[in-house]
Amino acid sequence: MKIKSILLGMSLALSLVACAPKDADIQKEISEKLSDTPSVKVTVHEGVATIVGTCDDDAFKQNIERSVKAVKGVKSVVNNCQIPVPNVETPAAAVVINSDADLDKSVGKVVKAYDGVSATVVGGVVTLSGEIKRSQLAPLIQSVQELKPKKVENKLTIK
Repeated sequence: MKIKSILLGMSLALSLVACAPKDADIQKEISEKLSDTPSVKVTVHEGVATIVGTCDDDAFKQNIERSVKAVKGVKSVVNNCQIPVPNVETPAAAVVINSDADLDKSVGKVVKAYDGVSATVVGGVVTLSGEIKRSQLAPLIQSVQELKPKKVENKLTIK
């Protein structure tokens, strides 16, 4: 009688183990459930589902976890889904525009080196006029730009 009880108990235990969903079946069901989220993958080992991939935000991450937990045979869930850090652009450095008085003095010094060129400063805008050689134009414009005016208007004639 004892042997029959033991055999009956073992067969019952074996049938319960055999009826439990296999990891492959659980993973297949989860994959079907999450087919519309290609950025997330789930693996199952001994009933423990591990989620990996990229989630848009925390709410999305929690919804995926709930969906996986709801699958029959899942004992627990390890959610390793990553939420990307949003790209935050650094603000541009403030543009510094020198005052008209400072610009007028500085531009006057720069223009002295170029015969036939004159400059006026109004509202941060430097207006260059006169005649200049082509080879001197780029260095002049660069020198004036380095003084940080609001704008440089080139009304020079190239000779």
